Amino acid sequence: MSEKTVTGGELVVSALQAAGVTDVFGLHGAHIDAVFQACMDAALPIWDMRSEAGAGHAAEGYARAANRLGVALVTAGGGLTNVITPLANAMLDRTPLLVLAGSGAIAADETNTLQAGLNQVAIVEPITKWAKRVLATEHIPRLIAQAIRVATTAPRGPVVLDIPWDVLTRSVNKADVLESVIPDVLAGAPSLQAIDTILDRLAKAKRPVLIVGSEASRGKAAESIAKFARLASIPVFADFEGLAATFDVPEELHGGLIQGLSAFSKSDIKPDVVVLAGVRFGLHTAHGDPILLPTDADIIHIDPAAAELGRLRPVWLGLCVDVATTLSALAERVSLRSFAANAEWPTLVRQAISRRRNVVAKAVTKATPRVQHPFTASEILSRHIQRDSVVVLDGALTYLWFSELASFVRPRGFLCHGYLGSMGVGMGTAAGAQVAMLRTGLRTFLVTGDGAVGFGLAEFDTLVRHGLPVIVVVMNNHSWGATQHFQKFAVGASRITKTMLGDARYDRVAEAFGAKGFYVDDDRSFELALTAALAHDGPCCIEVQVELDPLPPEELQLIGIDPFEAQ
Repeated sequence: MSEKTVTGGELVVSALQAAGVTDVFGLHGAHIDAVFQACMDAALPIWDMRSEAGAGHAAEGYARAANRLGVALVTAGGGLTNVITPLANAMLDRTPLLVLAGSGAIAADETNTLQAGLNQVAIVEPITKWAKRVLATEHIPRLIAQAIRVATTAPRGPVVLDIPWDVLTRSVNKADVLESVIPDVLAGAPSLQAIDTILDRLAKAKRPVLIVGSEASRGKAAESIAKFARLASIPVFADFEGLAATFDVPEELHGGLIQGLSAFSKSDIKPDVVVLAGVRFGLHTAHGDPILLPTDADIIHIDPAAAELGRLRPVWLGLCVDVATTLSALAERVSLRSFAANAEWPTLVRQAISRRRNVVAKAVTKATPRVQHPFTASEILSRHIQRDSVVVLDGALTYLWFSELASFVRPRGFLCHGYLGSMGVGMGTAAGAQVAMLRTGLRTFLVTGDGAVGFGLAEFDTLVRHGLPVIVVVMNNHSWGATQHFQKFAVGASRITKTMLGDARYDRVAEAFGAKGFYVDDDRSFELALTAALAHDGPCCIEVQVELDPLPPEELQLIGIDPFEAQ
């Protein structure tokens, strides 16, 4: 960079740093080398991965663990198409993600040259909040600021900037470039009347519950949630992304994951008012099924997207406002009034959750596994995970079993595949989450299946090169477990096909990349391996042999079997 001119690559980096970006995830390519060079000069670290998909998932994991923008840098053509799954994940799960993609030179358009024949913006538009091609070097700071503003404004989500090679390499006069400015955006606040309407209804409720989702955690609403729960004496539940925002709630009011509400499905005592704060009807609410949300309960739905209010179920009140701002207003307003609490209701909630857990544990004791039961393995692991660590889950059976314990572990982040349900995201997500955790001294745990881990084995190299001390626990049942269970129920055990996996040793694969490997097949060896892994200051892989046959409660529910009548 001269005193009077600046390149497009340098403008990208200066705009990111002006926005407070401190980490970028990517994979090098010629079309984006100008940005890599500028990052090196500006000391902006690029955590280079082994695939663009890994880079995208790492940026997702970073954003979710740190509650801030994640940034991925990918090259043209295959670089952009390889990041489609992370973009789709981020769109469905409301993760703030900025993908900067190189592309063929504008001057070479329609010449059939390398990676210049794709309309990359058109490819990503259906799975982003906003996508734009930058046509002039001078526009880079302004458009990066706009992209970040869109990505980080609720409902949050992914954005893409396509920047052609000649736009990145061109030098322009500094005087011709407007400074990159990202103004503060005031979130949509509820009216005082709306807050009082909610509090009036809750004051009359006998059995209210609050359920929080990703917009609560993204908006950093943990303090407001804890204060509101305490003053209103309201039990608090969460979906996977909202769980970490509930851990300051008093123990007697902490309900854990939303699936715990199924403990009331056969009871005459059920919630009568349900406040959904940033939780959408769909996958995590059993699509509005009364097993989680009683049919006769009044639902108060708070979400920044109007399309989500009342989706699948009628609601008593819908508020199209910012979730964190509303929770803050509820916490402040409830402190100004006398709020008669139902002292018995929180106790009943805790008792019901304990009964649910006991039913699951009792079923495990009845089992006679040849190797470890997946619930037992998850329970052992949960005892070794420090509070405020990040837990990444990848693989259907893996996350279904571990989710039974997540409320008791209380991780800072509980990251699993959400609405897209794409397996194989774990290695990249865990790497990004660990980058976000480096300054805390805490570890990231990736709990994955043998099928899911196969998608990203090369990222063990990434963990080793960057010294990221992720502990990868592979629950190995030698199969695509959930799909094999589906085959058994749908077409019969005699029709199982292509859902078995071999006897690969994933601990040895990790060792080949330079990580520490452990192989365990009983409780004692697992305990020892976890202790050794926590004492090791680098990445580790613990392969655990687990049973295939046991079905977790939620899987039973999905195939139409009441998990508690089945025991």
